[in-house]
Amino acid sequence: MRSRITAAGAVAAAGLIATTISGCSSTDGSKSQVNGAGSTPSSSTTASSSPSAASALRTVMVKKTPLGKILVNGKGRTLYLFEADKTSKSTCSGACAKAWPPLLAKNTPTAGTGVQTKLLSTSVRSGGVKGVTYKGHPLYTFLGDHKAGDINGQGLTQFGAKWYVLNPEGKKIVAAPPKSSSSPSSSSSSSSSGGGY
Repeated sequence: MRSRITAAGAVAAAGLIATTISGCSSTDGSKSQVNGAGSTPSSSTTASSSPSAASALRTVMVKKTPLGKILVNGKGRTLYLFEADKTSKSTCSGACAKAWPPLLAKNTPTAGTGVQTKLLSTSVRSGGVKGVTYKGHPLYTFLGDHKAGDINGQGLTQFGAKWYVLNPEGKKIVAAPPKSSSSPSSSSSSSSSGGGY
């Protein structure tokens, strides 16, 4: 009887070892799928779609708004100039760049319809990345703009200077945003206390 239990235990142990080994190989496969191969397809999917996404982000276009024709990125997000930038070199970094993400480009920015290609360029930011400029103004989006077409950053004073949208000639538009957009005052009070750089 003891030998039957031992034999049965050996069979069970062998089955457990076989299951563990097959489980390990599939776990290793799963691990490589999660950490390596699995992230590779999604990475390669992202990589294959990222050129167009990156292209869209570095594209500057013109959009008609209640403030007139203004510059937007390829996703329709409003672009702003920062009055503290006295040259094409950006002065917005750290907390400022988190609240007002600069428009970056690894390659030459793309001019959409209505944009003057000769006014579009890049400038090297701190850290060596290229920021897109228009008529010498570094361009930024605003975290307070939640969707394409929002202009909640217009006229705000944050990080030591004012922020304005630009027209296709590269000039700031100083008109106040329409009254229907109440976000500027709320985002102004919440994020202007973030410090002025």
